[in-house]
Amino acid sequence: MCYTLVNKYNVPGPRYTSYPTVPYWNADDFSLKDWKSSVLKAFSDSDLEAGISLYIHLPFCESLCTFCGCHKRITKKHDVERPYIHAILREWDLYLKLLPQKPLIKALHIGGGTPTFFSPKNLHYLITGILKRAMVADEHEFSFEGHPNNTTKEHLQTLFDLGFRRVSFGVQDYNETVQHAIHRIQTFEQVAYVTKTAREMGYTSVGHDLIFGLPRQTLEHVQETIEKTKQLKPDRIAFYSYAHVPWRKGNGQRGFGDADVPKGQEKLEQYTAGKKALIAAGYHDIGMDHFALLQDTLYKAFETNQLHRNFMGYTEVRTKLMIGLGASAISDSWYAFAQNVKGVEEYMHLLNNNIFPVYRGHILNEEDLVIRKHILNLMCTFKTSWSDEEDWFEALPNVLSRFEEMEHDDLVKIDSNALEVTDKGKPFIRNICMAFDLLLNRKQPETKLFSMTV
Repeated sequence: MCYTLVNKYNVPGPRYTSYPTVPYWNADDFSLKDWKSSVLKAFSDSDLEAGISLYIHLPFCESLCTFCGCHKRITKKHDVERPYIHAILREWDLYLKLLPQKPLIKALHIGGGTPTFFSPKNLHYLITGILKRAMVADEHEFSFEGHPNNTTKEHLQTLFDLGFRRVSFGVQDYNETVQHAIHRIQTFEQVAYVTKTAREMGYTSVGHDLIFGLPRQTLEHVQETIEKTKQLKPDRIAFYSYAHVPWRKGNGQRGFGDADVPKGQEKLEQYTAGKKALIAAGYHDIGMDHFALLQDTLYKAFETNQLHRNFMGYTEVRTKLMIGLGASAISDSWYAFAQNVKGVEEYMHLLNNNIFPVYRGHILNEEDLVIRKHILNLMCTFKTSWSDEEDWFEALPNVLSRFEEMEHDDLVKIDSNALEVTDKGKPFIRNICMAFDLLLNRKQPETKLFSMTV
């Protein structure tokens, strides 16, 4: 990747886990009644075998990782576990009462926070409480995020026995200087132990999350981390750019200054060296930020154009309805988005009174649905087309005019009815999606909202 191109295109931009992006949701025209209607429509549009996806947000962590931008609650008091689980099960019950028949669960992901903050016993109680009132697809994907320091063999076995076959471990970087800067201290030996234990137990996909551009991180740190990662050979790797957003409330990024964060040429070198090393080790570049070995289901989904992207990240399972359970969780019915209240106490209070904890959302109009499809195509397949009449939209000529510079820089190739991202353009996929983002282009943000695109 050319440093000149980075200077040119490195601007604040969304990561496109949704379109419209959350800051551009039309909350004024959203209502819980409309959200429920969209859930029923998505459920009825899908045949029973298509199933639904569930995301469960467990927000608790024992300590604050200062690189993290997720919604979380820091506490060492584990007596919060059972009451929070009871609230989640009440929320699930509200959705089950809304749906006309028992749902088929195709995908289930537990995120956080730190899901393994919860004891194996309580995780068993939670998942069995979810599954006993639903059906589970034969070809299902159950996955969870694990912290290497507190994921025990009992955690892994408990969830394996419940049908989980994929786990991702947050590694970030192995260097002690970087670990102290981001307050995430874990040894290579601990990561090796949980990786090996999961594999021996029968998990078919073990993933590691790595980050470049972290505070006080150098090129050598990234190279050393990837060398150690190659020794463990995880099935898939998320190699993220650190999102420096210190203005966001509660993320802990005020503990270091802008001068501590790699930028420009330095960050570019970290990314380029990391990607080169991963590809040389047999990993394949998939979507944005992701790499997978040939045998991993994520690679197979990419090869067969089945890759999907939502608030759970990249997944090989595509369902029209994704229900998010837990404080701050976001649901997606394809026709609408809905987010739960972020405060743990407020979330639990509402559920104790059998009230849906949704506090904002967005109902997609016809234009939104078309743009969403194009951005999803780009994020998952690096190409999109408007050859079908239903994929054409009135603003398309104006959108295509925005690609003049990118086409000149060989980032995209455009013909009469399609656009394809070149290998040179893949690192700039967020910029390419931004050209399609009608809402962003109609009204640029007046305050800081997004991290840098590169």
